[in-house]
Amino acid sequence: MIHRTPRGPRRSGPARRAEAPSVPAPTPPPEADRTPPPPDRRAKIDRVDPSVAPSICSAAFAIRHRGRGRPRPPDPAPSPARRVPPISTSIAPSGSSGHPDEAAGPAAGDTGRRRFLTYLLAGPTLTVAARLGLDAAAPASAQAAERTAAAAAAATARAATAPPQLFGLPGIPDVLDLGDAMILAGLPTSHLLVLEITPAGRAALYLPRLEVGQGLTTAIAMLVADELDAELTDVDVPLSDGRPELLFNQLTGGSNSVRALYDPVRAAAAAARARLVTAAARRWNVPASGLRTAGSAVLAPDGRRLGFGELAADAAAVIVPAVPATPKPAEQRRLVGRPTGRIDARDIVTGRTKYAGDLQVPGAAPTVVARPTTVNGTLKSLDASVARAMPGVLAVVQIPSGVAVLAETFDQALKARDALRTTWNPGPVADLSTADVQAKLRAAHAPFLLPPLLTPYLDGEFDFAFVNHAPMEVLTAVADVRPGRAELWFAAQSPIIAQQTIAAELGLPQNAVTVHVVRGGGSFGRRLFFDAALEAAQISKAAGRPVKLMWTRNDDMRHGRMRPASHHRIRATYGLGQVLSWEHRAATVRTDLSHGLGEALTGAGFNLSIAGISLAQAFFLLTEKNPYNVGIPTQLLAEVPLQLHTGSWRSVYSGMVRVADEIMMDELARRMGQDEVAFRRARLRDASGQAVLDTVAKAGNWGRPMPAGQAQGVGYHDENGALAAYLVELDATDPANPRVTKAVVAADVGQVINPTGLEAQLTGALVDGISVILQAGNHLDNGAFREGSYADFHYARQRNTPPTVEIHLMPPSGSPGGAGELGVPAASAAVANAYARATGTSPRSFPINF
Repeated sequence: MIHRTPRGPRRSGPARRAEAPSVPAPTPPPEADRTPPPPDRRAKIDRVDPSVAPSICSAAFAIRHRGRGRPRPPDPAPSPARRVPPISTSIAPSGSSGHPDEAAGPAAGDTGRRRFLTYLLAGPTLTVAARLGLDAAAPASAQAAERTAAAAAAATARAATAPPQLFGLPGIPDVLDLGDAMILAGLPTSHLLVLEITPAGRAALYLPRLEVGQGLTTAIAMLVADELDAELTDVDVPLSDGRPELLFNQLTGGSNSVRALYDPVRAAAAAARARLVTAAARRWNVPASGLRTAGSAVLAPDGRRLGFGELAADAAAVIVPAVPATPKPAEQRRLVGRPTGRIDARDIVTGRTKYAGDLQVPGAAPTVVARPTTVNGTLKSLDASVARAMPGVLAVVQIPSGVAVLAETFDQALKARDALRTTWNPGPVADLSTADVQAKLRAAHAPFLLPPLLTPYLDGEFDFAFVNHAPMEVLTAVADVRPGRAELWFAAQSPIIAQQTIAAELGLPQNAVTVHVVRGGGSFGRRLFFDAALEAAQISKAAGRPVKLMWTRNDDMRHGRMRPASHHRIRATYGLGQVLSWEHRAATVRTDLSHGLGEALTGAGFNLSIAGISLAQAFFLLTEKNPYNVGIPTQLLAEVPLQLHTGSWRSVYSGMVRVADEIMMDELARRMGQDEVAFRRARLRDASGQAVLDTVAKAGNWGRPMPAGQAQGVGYHDENGALAAYLVELDATDPANPRVTKAVVAADVGQVINPTGLEAQLTGALVDGISVILQAGNHLDNGAFREGSYADFHYARQRNTPPTVEIHLMPPSGSPGGAGELGVPAASAAVANAYARATGTSPRSFPINF
């Protein structure tokens, strides 16, 4: 059951973190010239000076006219020949010579401090408006920037009234969180967005992000359709190829995509609508102000109608629209905020959707890899004579991570791989098992700063196991490496870093490597890394032919990325009914963040070398905070560097840090003789958080009598400009087989684009929480991970999920917050707390049944 809770006024727009415009550029359509941009427009991420980055960017919004119908996916066949580009109109500042050093902003003498800040934040959109002569579009962009500045000021004021923050650690996300930093990093290229109108009347917004099932393409299509007054069925959202000129603006992660694209997509679509209306007015020789748009067409008062496709060529020539190009106010929207089915649902369920494994690249040989018996082991000896003689085998080649077998079918490749006679040298962690890792983590903590002295205190220690991402679609990549060039197809959350890394591995210039971004079947952070693509490129080069590499489930479970194991120590002191201090020490196996985030933070102005902190520390500072008034809070991260493959698992540190915090909040409430929900509510610093907590408590009938062995549990989390609370009911009559029987969820994410998509995200987070708290984790046994498939990695099945789920969405206000990872910490904590109350125990190691 889904409930969209109507409530009275709450946070105004400025009270939320609003988004600075961030609009990256897409890949050209298949017919467009795939030739790389001129050298003056290319820049490697690791060589860009953020202070000059805006000057190297060109192009902006374009209506592109092409003589064809519905856009089709990129042709996977290698096509080195040049293609004729579509007609396009590119936008640069009006009166500009196009020289990269020429300023595009207001005169320095006219710019006060506040206006200068506004211009800097809104610059990319204002640049579009200036070139088009869209003076009316500037206010909308300026308002977005004003909201950003006001939100930062409000957050700063809120942080100033909060309890003291030692070292400033917990308070940083109140002022600037990870998503804000990513948006700032993307500002220099945020104007590189292409919205195409075809003669067939279709609108295509080329998306510089990855769709992995989160419903992003549907949300973006809704924004475009709303602003254009187009039918949703007339909007396509193809994925952009890797584009190095986007710099930091093609990284999918941090629950950031809708936050970053909300304002720019709307502004681009509004500008397109204004040009289409102007084109129709010129053709009919009538005032543009008397025309309106609806149903993918421009309509005249006398009943005349021109479809967008009929106007595409004329609209491409419009420089100064005759009507304002401002995005619509909320009351005029017809799609945003309304439950909407996914635009790709039918294609997914009927098999028309193409994933990397479905692509038919001519000559690409099915390929698998034999891997070491321990993590990061190396090949000692190889006898491939039997495998080479087997039916269908095309080649056997050695790569740094193992031995690849190419065959005519995957079945033949797998059988030949199993016939290889190999011996392996042990990897660098071959002497470590789970217990050894936990011991290293426990020894890594810094001591608590505040001795309890005569003050009552509560201590808690918590262990979280390694957890595999386990997306439904295994890693697959197609690579075609030829002399002087390479072309790859795979699901990439960080395609620019992948392009750079693969180019360096192959000894090619970056512009000689083309990365086609293909939708993925799940990720949860896994596809931030491109292990399979790098291997596919190495194999293709060695074999001299295209390959389609598939990692098996066993490959990814035992040699893929993991959420790092962690250990947490928390001490809370209290007295006179108040919490006096809260110290949280988190020790984790080092999280590999080398997927572009470091460069993005540097681009946003975070000089980590000067600050003397690691990339992981910066990530931790920008994401982790304690949302409660708990006296003097501190949170510190210690990392243990082990040579294991780790990565950003959904919600990264929050999925462990905040879960441990929430368990301690429950135990502290009971220690102090208070109700767990009331205890939280009295200490939440945000009124919106209190409203969310009140909603789940009321809707879930918190405190109702439960049979023996059953109980309720609650969890709360605040991150990425959004808030969520979960209340679950759990039956632990059989403690070895507990089951969540009901869940009630409340979320406040600001402006909801698609409630249906948000509900799916929140439900998925619930299943993640059930899994990692009760049963899903990975053991390390002498340098090798034990679990190899879904048979022994016990992610929740249908029987483990609650038959009743209620979701309450708070009324929209302000800009969208991030929702992709929001629910995981709150859901996990609610399950852990319900289990503790149902069994009368205090679980300290997760998953509980491991």
